Amino acid sequence: MRHGFLLLKKPRGPTSHDTVARLRRSLGEPKIGHLGTLDPMAEGLLVLAVGSRALKVIELFFGLTKEYLGTITLGAVSTTYDSEGVITQVKAKPGQSPPEDASRIQALIDDRFLGKIQQVPPAFSAVHVGGTRAYRKAQRGEHVELQARETTILECKVREYRYPRIVLSVCCDSGTYIRSLAHDLGESLRLGAYLSALTRTRVGDWKIEDAHAPEDAKWSDVLCLKDVLASFPRRELASAEWEEIRCGRFIDGTMSSEEPLIAWYEGLPVALLERVRRESGKLKPRKVL
Repeated sequence: MRHGFLLLKKPRGPTSHDTVARLRRSLGEPKIGHLGTLDPMAEGLLVLAVGSRALKVIELFFGLTKEYLGTITLGAVSTTYDSEGVITQVKAKPGQSPPEDASRIQALIDDRFLGKIQQVPPAFSAVHVGGTRAYRKAQRGEHVELQARETTILECKVREYRYPRIVLSVCCDSGTYIRSLAHDLGESLRLGAYLSALTRTRVGDWKIEDAHAPEDAKWSDVLCLKDVLASFPRRELASAEWEEIRCGRFIDGTMSSEEPLIAWYEGLPVALLERVRRESGKLKPRKVL
């Protein structure tokens, strides 16, 4: 049994929780987490941390950029901002017409939806409001008012356009809601819009092309932890240093940046190290793997 990461190709329909539960049963491993959920209507790359050691380092990967291919339908709005909600057609006002070509849409995106932007999450989202998930309040018919959050959209390109359908490729920070992007784009075009399909194609350097269908995933498909952590700054430990670290004690050493430092011993990653704030030139284990 290896600890590491598994690239999964989530189908449209099941929740991310359902998909993880299925892998727990098929692999016989109860300790599995993931690097960010996908909505039930979304499909694509779901990166799983498999095994207790992998779960200990999952925090190192939460800020990875993500890429999506999204289909937006113009001329209607949805209560959930996607095809799962109640959809209402939007009547065009006099003199208001859809864009004739993709260039107008792309110009609007470049002007309003690139770089650091303010984005309000959908009411039907997992954001906490007063200690309760927003979607639970929305399902009960309660008014949900969410605050705008800053996010970064690094790239957003129109790949196809034939009214009422737009296909966008989006590269963005973790935490960006593509549903909100679709809704906000529809408002900017004064036509209304909702997200009708979504595929996550990349998480960090991991790509959908290398992912496995849930029914086909095996233990041999799990990426070893030593390969997953190979690109992080590392500190090779001597035998005596490893003995100190495994007992939770300090060792001599410095870190050149705030980036996580991985301790290695005999060819394997064994701990995450951090500075001892009150003592210069000392390191301590944040987590022992």
